[in-house]
Formats: sequence, structure tokens, C-alpha cells
Amino acid sequence: MTKQNKNIGLFFGSFNPIHVGHVILANYMVEFEGMDEVWLIISPQSPFKNKSELTSEEIRFEMVSRAVDRLKRITASNIEFNMPQPSYTINTLNLLAEKYSHNQFHLIMGSDNIINIRRWREADTIINRYPILVYPRNGYAINTEELTDKTKITNAPVVDISSTMIREWISAGHDVRAFMPYGVFEYIEENRLYR
Repeated sequence: MTKQNKNIGLFFGSFNPIHVGHVILANYMVEFEGMDEVWLIISPQSPFKNKSELTSEEIRFEMVSRAVDRLKRITASNIEFNMPQPSYTINTLNLLAEKYSHNQFHLIMGSDNIINIRRWREADTIINRYPILVYPRNGYAINTEELTDKTKITNAPVVDISSTMIREWISAGHDVRAFMPYGVFEYIEENRLYR
């Protein structure tokens, strides 16, 4: 049986915690941007984030798994958990290309990340080798002259909430159940996370 070639969208993030904005964007990419699947890649340690702020990767993987458990084309991935840290996107892309050479991988990122992509390790390789789907973020204008023809600015909805906001709201005692998939909210409540 031959392996089917698929367009896979890779949505990297700390997901600390995952919220409805992440799920909406992933769903948009499979429904409107031609992705057969979207993989949510939980980063154990981003080179641009402080590790002390992160909940353990196992807890974040559990939350992402709960968030997408009923969505057939969106999957939680822990592929970076056994890789050297901090997690460099190029290393993950190389590993995925080796393991799943029959698939075409696309990066999904916000306009806040695309404007800093030149700071990434082997940025030119990433930009020239992989299609990039950019979703808009308020306050981050994109200079399209710097982008290649592999980069597409999407019309994804702007969901102006962040994991930082969610953590702060939980810590302050606010009820945030409407901002995340219910299974995630239940898990956070049960385990008294972000208090």
C-alpha cells in the first residue's frame, strides 16, 4: 500500500495553555487553505521563551490532545520532546521530512512571528524550502516585499486572545471556560493549574 501524499500544516507553539484561538486557526487551515491535516507541535522549549514560565510539556501535550480529540484532521504532536532543547524549527522540519518524506509540510505562523523569522536558525532554508501560511495578528503589519512566493497571507479570523492573558485571568480568579475547549478547562480546574 502506497503512502498518500498530504499537505500537512505545522502549527508550532508552547500552548501554555491551548485556547479556542489556536483551535479556530487550525480548523481554518484545514477548511480554507487546503491542508489535509494540521499538526499542533508542542514545543518543550522555544529559543525565544523563558523555560521557567512553562508548564511541563506532558501537561501541555495532554491539554492539546483534549482540545483536538474530536477533530479528525487536527492532531497533537510531541515530536520535539525527545529532541535537543531549545527547540529549533529547522531541526524539527528536517526530522519530519526524513520520517514523512511523502508529505508536503507547511508552516503556520502569525504575523508577529513572520516579521522576526530572519532571527531563526537557518531562516533562509526554512523560507525557501517550506510554504508558509501567515495568519493576521493585531498590531503586526507584514512587509510583503521580504516574503517569497512560498508565503501566503491568509484571511484567517483575528482571534485576539493569548495564552498569557488566559494564565493571568486564571491567576486572578476569573472564569475562563469560554476561552478554551471544555476538556482543557476541566483539566486545568482539576489540576489547579496557573493558580
